[in-house]
Amino acid sequence: MFCRLLMLGVVGIGGLAAYNYWSDHSWPVPSRAAVLEQTAERQAARVASRATAEANYAASKLGVTVSDSALTAKIKSKMALDDYVEAHAINVDTAGSVVTLTGVVKSVYERDRALGLARETAGVTRVVDKLRIRAKD
Repeated sequence: MFCRLLMLGVVGIGGLAAYNYWSDHSWPVPSRAAVLEQTAERQAARVASRATAEANYAASKLGVTVSDSALTAKIKSKMALDDYVEAHAINVDTAGSVVTLTGVVKSVYERDRALGLARETAGVTRVVDKLRIRAKD
């Protein structure tokens, strides 16, 4: 039984080889140009993927910078529109969602008001208070 299966396998493989050799429908053998073309396509895809990743990284860094600037502008605008805060005397620095207020204010109330305006701004998670209260003359 095993000999018949072995013989059938040898005849089948031989028939496939003969068909491939004598027919016009043979198995494709890739040419050197085709292999080089496929290699170049894979390398181009790798380079394009790396360039896309670097562009996305740069865009995300730019997006953080723009959002920091926008957050700073929002807080400065709120202070400029507030009757109790002198916005020109307060410096607002934003890093991510952390805002640092520095400068000199006239009173404890002005400092608290400035800190409150910064804290209630959407996107702010923490406010660092480096405001000083001007000494009364």
